[in-house]
Amino acid sequence: MKYTGERVLPDTMNPMNGMLLEHIARYQFAIYYSKGRVLDIASGSGFGTQLIAKAAKSRLQEVVGVDIDQEATDYANGRYYHPLVTYKTADAADPFLPETLGKFDAIFSFETIEHISGEISFLRNLFAMLKPGGTLVISTPFGLGRGQPTTEPFHVHQLTEKEFFSLFDGYNHIERYYQRGVLIEPGRPGRHYPIGIAVCIK
Repeated sequence: MKYTGERVLPDTMNPMNGMLLEHIARYQFAIYYSKGRVLDIASGSGFGTQLIAKAAKSRLQEVVGVDIDQEATDYANGRYYHPLVTYKTADAADPFLPETLGKFDAIFSFETIEHISGEISFLRNLFAMLKPGGTLVISTPFGLGRGQPTTEPFHVHQLTEKEFFSLFDGYNHIERYYQRGVLIEPGRPGRHYPIGIAVCIK
């Protein structure tokens, strides 16, 4: 699979690569919320999808990894196979996605929303696919805000902290977390965090 500057391919990266360690930390964080039927949307190479399946296998029925790139799906099937995992190629903003994939007990979406111009359709899909009482864990890097320029060539824009956390007001409960390197915590006053993580209960 081609490296685009955004793909996390552990086999081709230094084990101490900062981006790799950040991604691993997010999946480790998500293990706690993994149960029943789980969706990993924008699953990329599949390493995190498999990580979840291995770590939480006793609590899982199925893990579905979805990515828009067929090459990524093929790579994931070949490199990160697990009997509990199914990889599919699909557009996260496709309005028919909930009908295609069904309902989930937990949905994970890491570093995805900043790539999607159809943000509203994507968020509607996440809500529709989550079972009542289910958990959405979603992360994004903070930036200048919706419609503002970003130095990242693959990002549509990067939301502000306020814009990001306001997206989930329709959920019954929201917990705010922040990430800096491998550290994920509720946040401390005066400390700068480049990445936000929302844990949302429907």
